[in-house]
Amino acid sequence: MENDDFPLFIRKIKEFTSIDLALYKEAQMKRRLTTLRIKKGYNSFSAYFEAMSKDKELFYEFLDRMTINVSEFWRNPNRWEVMEQKFLPELRTASRNLKVWSAACSTGEEPYTLAMILSHMGALRDASILATDIDEGALEKARRGIYVERSLKDVPPHYVKTYFKQEQLGFHVSDELKKAVKFQKQNLLEDRFDSGFDLIVCRNVIIYFTEEAKHRLYQKFSKALKPGGILFVGSTEQIFSPAQYDLEPADTFFYRKKG
Repeated sequence: MENDDFPLFIRKIKEFTSIDLALYKEAQMKRRLTTLRIKKGYNSFSAYFEAMSKDKELFYEFLDRMTINVSEFWRNPNRWEVMEQKFLPELRTASRNLKVWSAACSTGEEPYTLAMILSHMGALRDASILATDIDEGALEKARRGIYVERSLKDVPPHYVKTYFKQEQLGFHVSDELKKAVKFQKQNLLEDRFDSGFDLIVCRNVIIYFTEEAKHRLYQKFSKALKPGGILFVGSTEQIFSPAQYDLEPADTFFYRKKG
């Protein structure tokens, strides 16, 4: 039943949400969603979809599993050090008013990391930070800005002291950072992108897409960047032949738009 069922599930999800699961690697996505479906007690994807279409919490859980909402502040700290010490100063020298986008931002750790660094540089007031994700549940958590201690394990101590307040429910992001980040829903593969970005950060999501979807996404990111702008990707997402997207390597997992 599963094998006959999953293609129909993909079609129904696209009609219902505009999310095209066919653009994700099928074996990984099917395995992940099968585990969740069985856990929730549905013996077919058809029954799972019918329940999900009527139950908001079930739908949010599907989105959470589909989008792998695993995030933390300063993920791969040495790469963020390169961002802090090299690229943001370079970009700010070229433009005082930085336009920054955290794509597939999950529950907000990544855009808040950017906001902290910009604030520490004295550049936050002049910057605009857009943070987007397909999962409304994740975005709601991001807007609340409350995190468990383990999410902060790689944050330098002086940043924790300056930008977080520890309360009973967890660590609260400062109001300064919350005001600086604009969170909104977006489907990376279907929606149009804004343009003129100095920096785009999209990490640990592209790995789940098919080669066709990756190609489309890199083209869209390149068009959204200013000449000289930087694309920062995840540690398993090296871009092969970046020149086809008008990009060139700038450092490990950083690519610069030519021009």
